[in-house]
Amino acid sequence: MEPEGGDLTVATQGDPEGDERTYLGTDRRPPEAIERALGDFTMTPSVLRLIPLAVLIGALGAGIALGLLDLIGFFTNALYYQRWSVHLVSPGASALGAIAVVVPVGGGLVIGLMARFGSEQIRGHGIPEAMERILVDGSRIQPRLAVLKPIASAISIGTGGPFGAEGPIILTGGAMGSIVGQLFRLTAAQRRALLVAGAAAGMSGVFGTPVAATLFGVELLAFELKPRSMVLIGLAAATADGIRMAMAGAGLVAPQPLFPIPLHPPLGTVALLGAGGVGVASGFAAWLMTQCVYRTEDLFAKLAGRLHWMWWPMIAGAVIGVGGLLDPRALGVGYGTIHAELLGRLALSALVTVFVVKLVIWSVGLGGGTSGGILAPILMMGAALGGVLGHLLPGTTPGVWALIGMAGALGGVTRSPLTAIVFTFELTHDNNSLVALLVAATVSHLVSVLVLKRSILTEKVARRGFHVMREYAVDPLEAMFVREVMDTDVYTIEPARRLAGLSEALAEGSPMRRQRLFPVVDGNQQLVGVLPWSALRSGRHTQQAQVRDLMMSPVAVAHPDEILRSVADRMALFGVGILPVVDRNAPGRLEGLVTQSDLLQARQRLLEEERHAERVLTLRRVATPQSTPTATP
Repeated sequence: MEPEGGDLTVATQGDPEGDERTYLGTDRRPPEAIERALGDFTMTPSVLRLIPLAVLIGALGAGIALGLLDLIGFFTNALYYQRWSVHLVSPGASALGAIAVVVPVGGGLVIGLMARFGSEQIRGHGIPEAMERILVDGSRIQPRLAVLKPIASAISIGTGGPFGAEGPIILTGGAMGSIVGQLFRLTAAQRRALLVAGAAAGMSGVFGTPVAATLFGVELLAFELKPRSMVLIGLAAATADGIRMAMAGAGLVAPQPLFPIPLHPPLGTVALLGAGGVGVASGFAAWLMTQCVYRTEDLFAKLAGRLHWMWWPMIAGAVIGVGGLLDPRALGVGYGTIHAELLGRLALSALVTVFVVKLVIWSVGLGGGTSGGILAPILMMGAALGGVLGHLLPGTTPGVWALIGMAGALGGVTRSPLTAIVFTFELTHDNNSLVALLVAATVSHLVSVLVLKRSILTEKVARRGFHVMREYAVDPLEAMFVREVMDTDVYTIEPARRLAGLSEALAEGSPMRRQRLFPVVDGNQQLVGVLPWSALRSGRHTQQAQVRDLMMSPVAVAHPDEILRSVADRMALFGVGILPVVDRNAPGRLEGLVTQSDLLQARQRLLEEERHAERVLTLRRVATPQSTPTATP
């Protein structure tokens, strides 16, 4: 086993001097030195060699993001306006009329063919696909996906698809990070960090939101909250944003923020109460959006026996085209429409129409297997919902309510409230709405978690047979030592003892039967070997055989001053369920045994904290002292 990589950091516990001896339990340092070496985090200096790769991936992610936006602009201009340009425009202002319905149908045909004969993984909105690669394939993504996904998404969105560019860019950036990671000798955990770094870089390159992109990667993709991931993700996102700002200075992209809004006074108590109401509405809207997407997907699945899925994007394209006739603002990425909502320029009827049409064509498009992201549509529908409620709520303008609704919808649909708050802030740089964003995103997250078992992202992963737990907490195995759970009431045996007599001592009803590993000690009470219960029960010994004939050296040992996580890792490494516990400074002195069942005591403590309710303080009524009446002489 090599001492580098993510696998050993679990055992070394952030100890800069830790090495393979710590993992195998052969570290002979004094116990006080071992305990002092335990740190808050498990990251080791080995992560430093990955930082240049993270910076490189950040630069590649920015290039991919900006290139995809240009490609979307090229297809939109060519098909809707018959001109050669890469400027990102809305397809809704074209003069094609009813013939515009044909454009998304043709786009759906091309995407179906690419998925059938190229890679089926280009279907969908990108983020669940990235999550699946992380969960099931060691963060390996096929290089061809880095080419096919952006092209398919550019065709889908460029032909009017009501999607965002961020989902495909997240998958493409993640593919680039995975490819770079596969070129080097890295662990699966390190490849995962680079994959998520690429995804965050792509998101930062599109929106100019490096902090939100980092949070997004940590909250949704990394499946851990550890410095070894966060450092690489943050540096990649910052690199991508730095390149974007440099290009903005050169006039190649729009300057930050993406959606500037007018300055407004800080929001008061009335607005904060209203933000809670918007959060409730956004939480139920998250349920509606998720249900629409997957119920539509189920409807398309019923066509599987009659019509190959390759043709489904064409059907979805026809619905998208009709929806574009009803409200052209719902087509494409919709950045212009989102900005108009935040500026309060859309009337109440227009906001309702945008929400309904966008919801229908977006859910049909995703259910039909076209390629595109979900963040921009969520922002548009959330802003529309907030704007509608803003015509009823006091405290601020409809445009600011649209901003609050945008954060609420994102927090509810993705179940990532921190990302939603920071993302909305970075898109607008509106300091005066931060507390309202916090209220709306938090309340929406609460409602969404209560009414939905899974988010729009994890539902697709679950439908493919995998479960994703989004709750992160301190592992109880990291908080307890072996000495707190080990069994010190241990039966030991001598090397010269006959096996036949030992078998009789282990007859039914003997208290020794509960023990599954017997330490063998010599006359000086020094551990010289172990005798497993399974070896004794095998019967492959003579009547005159002694314990020394069947005993073996322990494959590993534990120490009283170790945390339980190190012991659990050692048990998994060697495939054993019980280890002798010996003194670190006197390796032959037996202290006890630790079993897998003992490790569960840490979990039992956590369950006790979570489930046992008690009243600690009791309020008692204090009696008022009354004065004693004096006798009258």
